[in-house]
Amino acid sequence: MHAHSTSIFPAPSPSSSPSSHGRRRRQRQQLSAVVKCSASSSSSVPFSISDSDLTSRGFNLHRTASNLDPDALNAVFSRVGFPRREPARIRLALEHTQAVVWVEDGRSGAPVAFARATGDGVFNAVVWDVVVDPSFQGMGLGKAVVERLLSDLLATGVTNIGLYSEPRVVGFYRPLGFAADPDGIKAMVYSRKKNKKR
Repeated sequence: MHAHSTSIFPAPSPSSSPSSHGRRRRQRQQLSAVVKCSASSSSSVPFSISDSDLTSRGFNLHRTASNLDPDALNAVFSRVGFPRREPARIRLALEHTQAVVWVEDGRSGAPVAFARATGDGVFNAVVWDVVVDPSFQGMGLGKAVVERLLSDLLATGVTNIGLYSEPRVVGFYRPLGFAADPDGIKAMVYSRKKNKKR
C-alpha cells in the first residue's frame, strides 16, 4: 500500500528537442507529486483510528524513536522497496528527527508502520519515510501514523508541512489535508550524481 519515496527527481534536460519534450512532461508529472499541507496552529487533526482501538487490535503506538530497533525498521523499508540503509545512519537520522510516530505489532514487537518529519521546529517540516509493512497494509495504519505526525507538528506551531510522494500514492495524502502546490512546482532536489558528471 504505502511506500512513499523520497527519491531524487531527475533534472530537466536543457535540450529543447521534440524527444526531450516528452521527457520533460513526464518529469513535471513526477514533480507534481510534491505536496504540502498548510494549516493554522489551532487546527487539530482528527484520528480515524483511536489509540484505544489500535491497542485493542494488538498494536502499540509510539511517538519517540526510543525502543525502535533500526534493523527491524530497515527490514520494513526493504519489504516496501526502499534501499537498505546502514543502521548507524538510521540511528543518526532518528536523532535529528523532529517528530516520529510508529506502530508496533504487540505480538512480535516489530515495527509495522512508521513516519517521521524533520524541520526547523517553528515554521516548516517535511514528512519522510512513511511506510507500512506489506503484511499490515489496508488496516489504516499508514493513515494513523500520518494523522498523529501532523497533530504533533501542528501542536508545536509548525504549519507549513511538505512531503515528496510517488505519483501513485498522492491520493492517500489528499484526505489528510495535503494538496499539490497551487502556485506550481517550487521544489528542487540536489543530486550528487548530476554534479559529479560536470
